[in-house]
Formats: sequence, C-alpha cells, structure tokens
Amino acid sequence: MSPFDPRSVTRRRTTAPTTCPELRCWAFSFASRGDRVPGRLLLPETGAGPFPTVLLAHGAGGSKDASYMDASAGPWARRGLAVASIDFPLHGERSEAKLFALVASELARPDPSGTGLLADFAAQAISDLENCLSALCEWPEIDPNRLGYAGFSLGSIIGATFCAGEPRVRAAALALGGAGLVSGPLDPAGPVARFAPRPLLFVNANDDETIPREAARALFDAAAEPKQQLWFEGTHDALPGAALKAMWQFLQQNLA
Repeated sequence: MSPFDPRSVTRRRTTAPTTCPELRCWAFSFASRGDRVPGRLLLPETGAGPFPTVLLAHGAGGSKDASYMDASAGPWARRGLAVASIDFPLHGERSEAKLFALVASELARPDPSGTGLLADFAAQAISDLENCLSALCEWPEIDPNRLGYAGFSLGSIIGATFCAGEPRVRAAALALGGAGLVSGPLDPAGPVARFAPRPLLFVNANDDETIPREAARALFDAAAEPKQQLWFEGTHDALPGAALKAMWQFLQQNLA
C-alpha cells in the first residue's frame, strides 16, 4: 500500500447531482503517488452515521460524475449507503487526451502485456483507490469496518486486482468485467481468487459488445467461493435498473 498523508486531504460541501438533489454531497481530494486525486462523496439525506460505504469506480472514458454513476450512487445513497467515487488517472478532472490515447493504443494491441504506460496507469489507479479508502476512514460519517467496492468495466477489471489486495473491503460487486483482455500481471484472473472468503458478485450483460462472454466467464471461474454471477439483458453501455438494484442489495446485505 502506498503511503497516505491525511494532511493532504481537503473536503468541502458541494451541490448534489440534479438526479438526487436531496442527498448531502461532499467534494474531496487527496495526494496519491504525487498526483492530486479528486473525489465525490454522497451521503444519505439524514443521519449522522457512521454509514456503510461503497467505493464506486467508473469505466474507461468515464468519470466520477458520469450519468451512469449517478444512476447507481443516487439510489444507493437514498437507501442508506454512503457512496464515494474518484476520477481514475487520465479521466474526468485528471483528463490528458494525449496520454490517454497512448494507453488506449497499448490496450488495443493484439496481446497487450500490461507493461509500460498501461502498467503505470494501473499502478496509479490502485494506489488512488487505496488512498481513497484511507481518506474516507478519517471521517466520522464513514464506518471503516463496513467498506465495499463496486465497479463498472474498467473499474471492475482494476477493482478485481485492487480488492484482492485490500483487506478493508468486505464485499465487492464487479459489473461488465472480464479476464484475459490483458496478459501478464494486469490480468485480474491471477489475483481475484485472493478476495475469498469475502463475498463477490459479478454482473454481466448478455449483449455486451465490449467484454466477450468467455472473458466474463473466465473472470468468474478464476474467483473463489463465495461468488455469484448474474446475467441481464443489456449492452456494455446500458445495464438495466434491475442489475443496479441487484448490486445494491448484495452490498447492503453484506455490509449491514
């Protein structure tokens, strides 16, 4: 785990997303491996906590403020979970188009090896997630003993490796991820089994045009029990509400 400096954390009250204006919203940031990482925390409308908390991660090309993130984070917070999100490296407020294009070109190779810029990206992202949990645990509204993780696409693939090495995460819901898309140490099929004996949920779409069905099954097969995989009608960019509800129910049950 990378060193965390609590003195680097800033936090301010901000406007909640228009889809859930009744929720309490905080903008925060912290230092991670020399980068400044911006984040957002949604708290239930009432109550002092401490609340069970989910770290929710976006997909490639997305951000902590993406509409599909609001579609998950808002309803989950209304039902009693605190939900935190950060911008991954080269995304959102940290966007750098040229560097992102270089990372994407490495990923597009016939057999991407997870070296070079791609490896640096993953290492930074995992460090950012670790330090985000450390920042959250500084606040009285957050229950450090009831921390979960959820991710979409890239957030699911990176999250499988992150969660395997992060003992503070008690349960994880990984949506639209897969194994075998990157070879070498960045393939989540290697570390994901280490998440056991904590519960793990995989959510996938029947018509996912980005993650092949065999890749989704390979990641599930690589994980150890207890685990569950749910399939829903939908595409990579359009998971149905039933899938988001299933993720919330799983997280609430295992963080309660």
